[in-house]
Amino acid sequence: MFDVAVIGAGMAGLSCAQRLRQAGYSVAVVEKSRGAGGRVATRRVQGSRADHGARYLEPQGDAVQGLIEALVDRHILKLWTDCVWQLRQGKLSAIPSSCYVAPAGMNAVGKYLAEGLEIWFGRRVKAISRTDSQMWHLSLEVTDDNLDIPQELIAKAVVVAIPAPQALMFLNSEMGFSPDFIDKLRSVEYDPCITVMAGYSAARKSDLNNLNPQWKSVSFPENSDLAWVGLDSTKRLDPQQPVFVVHSSANFADRHLESADLATVGQELLDRTSEYLIPWLKQPEWLQVHRWRYAFCRNPLPVSCLAAEGTLPLVCAGDLCGEGQIEGALRSGLAAANWVNSQLQDLPLDASLNW
Repeated sequence: MFDVAVIGAGMAGLSCAQRLRQAGYSVAVVEKSRGAGGRVATRRVQGSRADHGARYLEPQGDAVQGLIEALVDRHILKLWTDCVWQLRQGKLSAIPSSCYVAPAGMNAVGKYLAEGLEIWFGRRVKAISRTDSQMWHLSLEVTDDNLDIPQELIAKAVVVAIPAPQALMFLNSEMGFSPDFIDKLRSVEYDPCITVMAGYSAARKSDLNNLNPQWKSVSFPENSDLAWVGLDSTKRLDPQQPVFVVHSSANFADRHLESADLATVGQELLDRTSEYLIPWLKQPEWLQVHRWRYAFCRNPLPVSCLAAEGTLPLVCAGDLCGEGQIEGALRSGLAAANWVNSQLQDLPLDASLNW
């Protein structure tokens, strides 16, 4: 039995769990994937790393600024570029912006925030119910081959730190949650994104040196198919080959989200990218594609976290609340920790944003 069960090991879940753990609560984090960080994600491909989720961290507010400073001090993050580029009406223009990345992969941010936490990876919450002793009972579904971790969890309080549509798979009015609480969760909408990771022959390194592009990050605010392209290999300390990451627009992702042939979808995005940036981008040595069904929260709720009233302590947190994006997720996680603490022992919590 734990004091608190946190569902989801993304930015909100990790910040919430850390604040509660540091206050003295026993906390278990349940995560359906194999790693921490959620959409701050990195994949190993063909001996290279590619950040297929969050592109970089930039100072959005006090929460992210403090996290950046802590991670730079620990040599986890470095400044990648001091400007981002936009392509509008066929012209590239630079916009000043400090972008920080992890040479080891952006998932290093999640690993850092997960230090000291008990996280049950490879477990998806299948159902949630109340016990006779007024506790929450979580039934867990195995999503990997790790059978050593139990398939149920008992806790006094629950923090749901996953996208609203996923939360609604096990939160419903039949369990006694108010219609208002459920309606608010149902109102939250997300834009999807399809991400392509593409590696190129090592010989292309000399081509890049000759081209000497000024950009490392290019956004496409007016494009119907493309949202962003990054020269991902420039984040690494010793890249063996050029690696690019391409993010689709929401419209493109909507059209292709259920496609069974993701390789063809990825190639289509590379073809479009090659038209605007470098012709040989349509000829990768390898490519992988990832679909993010809930990439960006389109209309976050105007609250720091969403508590369920009239039941055992349960609160929803994440980029579905507040400001959205990483700043909103971190702040929502901390707000959820404060709310859970008020429902349990009301222990002294660290009010600062020190990471």
